[in-house]
Amino acid sequence: MSVEMQNCPQPKSWIAAIHAYVPGKSSGDDGRPLIKLSANENPLGTSPAALAARENAQIPSLYPDPDSTAIRSALGKLHGIDPAHILCGTGSGELLTIAASAFAGPGDEVLYVRYGFSLYEIAARRCGATPVVAADADYGADVDALLAAVTEQTRVVYLANPNNPTGSFTRKTELARLHAALPRDVLLVVDQAYAEYVAPEDDDGALALAASTDNVLVMRTFSKAYGLAGERVGWATGAPPLIEVLNRIRGPFNTSNSAQATCLAALADQDFVEHSRLHNAAERARFVDALAALGNHGIRPLPSQANFVLILFEGALTGEAAYNGLAERGYITRWLPGQGLPHGLRITIGTAEQMDAIAAALREMAEAAK
Repeated sequence: MSVEMQNCPQPKSWIAAIHAYVPGKSSGDDGRPLIKLSANENPLGTSPAALAARENAQIPSLYPDPDSTAIRSALGKLHGIDPAHILCGTGSGELLTIAASAFAGPGDEVLYVRYGFSLYEIAARRCGATPVVAADADYGADVDALLAAVTEQTRVVYLANPNNPTGSFTRKTELARLHAALPRDVLLVVDQAYAEYVAPEDDDGALALAASTDNVLVMRTFSKAYGLAGERVGWATGAPPLIEVLNRIRGPFNTSNSAQATCLAALADQDFVEHSRLHNAAERARFVDALAALGNHGIRPLPSQANFVLILFEGALTGEAAYNGLAERGYITRWLPGQGLPHGLRITIGTAEQMDAIAAALREMAEAAK
């Protein structure tokens, strides 16, 4: 270390160990704009009603409602939750992060499944806790492996459902089994960023757990099915003591005037959300069917309940080659070597034309790679 560095303020060791979150790209390595299927944004855009509300939002010279009261009231009505049990944040990312900060620290452990959302490690390290990774079951959550990894130092368990980046889904009975076997002083955080894409009959029961127990938080976001990624609004629900603690450390005025107006209008337009879900289910099924025909080329799409599919390249065509080949054809996807998936591409479900073009391109590349 140089003298200059020695004389500068130094970060805590656990902060220095953090690798910054890497978002999905929107352009190629050469800077050329590409069709973006790397960040799980809604290909249908945003509800027209929400866009109109955004245009008519309160002037920016005034502070927003610090408690996002109208959004919490609307969420409570929609989901049958007492608004006092709801907290809004700057995307669900803020809430996921402060959940670890509130309940874990140096000497504690934060647990999540292998191939879970990359923000969980950052959240653990940010508060000085030790991240612990449980083994997966064919790229999905393994409840028994998670429980086996719990120790006396475990303070927080993260479970994304559906999981990002694999798309896997933990059923209601398994989620209940996980919760029932956790010590009462361990916080279970169920990250439901993609919940609106799950068929209603496949509800995982997390909201009911959050309403009936003292150690479950459920996180959701407006970024995906609502098509409001740019507004950065998420929400959490759980027992009043949990929400009260998170309220102490969340950012003040953490949702802007325009974000509050836009989200409120989006909540009132559930037809748009349902249209997004149905579009995604239909195009995801068509895309997976097209990829299934490439199984003899070592191309394996994992089952997904989200608005993306993780494709594994286990034959002559590699994940890196597929990523570069799609970029050459005008599409940017998410290649995941940094998450232990150098053989995987996560591809957002886009329009019918986009998915047909990608399936055709993968077939072409796979046949050429023989």
